[in-house]
Amino acid sequence: MCDDTGKSYPLPSVRRMPMYLQYLKQVRERGRCCVSCTHIAEHLHLNSIQVRKDLAMTGIVGRPKTGYEVEPLIEAVEEFLGWNNTHDAFLVGVGSLGRALLGYEGFHEYGLEIIAGFEKAVDKIGQTIHGKEILDIETLPGLARRMHVQIGILTVPAQAAQEVTDLMVGAGIRAIWNYTPVQLDVPPAVVVEDVRMAASFAVLSLRLTELVKCEKSPVGPSVD
Repeated sequence: MCDDTGKSYPLPSVRRMPMYLQYLKQVRERGRCCVSCTHIAEHLHLNSIQVRKDLAMTGIVGRPKTGYEVEPLIEAVEEFLGWNNTHDAFLVGVGSLGRALLGYEGFHEYGLEIIAGFEKAVDKIGQTIHGKEILDIETLPGLARRMHVQIGILTVPAQAAQEVTDLMVGAGIRAIWNYTPVQLDVPPAVVVEDVRMAASFAVLSLRLTELVKCEKSPVGPSVD
């Protein structure tokens, strides 16, 4: 990942930022005004040096023996992530997952606003789901250009994923949040973030299997 100056940031560090932000907001709610890297690291089971390096990417500087002021640190992380500005997004594919995402209020905390859903199915077009109007997908290109929407959320069936992606790209969408299992083909100027639920569950399942095996294995030396 790189910012508008061309400076790059390691993705693992970027992915930890929301975790820091969530914890900092909890600290703020408890009335605490300052927090140290050590305190954050202990709570989140991380290395304090890594936490310090991650937070340094935001440009904020802590004070010796005091750490960081909580409110300015929250603002710095939100600005780094771009969550202090609302980003409008279009969602395509109003099945079970699409409906759930349309109703997820937590997106507001990230500065994300899904302003409309799009569908090809005639029986879904014209519905209002969680306050969002469901529109004909054929209207997406014109609306995206007119409203300058640059984020698309893809929750269509796998067989339609590339076709809808091409439609989004042609409409000027620059970032696609991909909830399908398909590896999308996009130009270099378009970014894709894949939400690999199957891959994530594979890791969870494997770890569970390993845990069960460890619990069943004999402890200590065997006795003849």
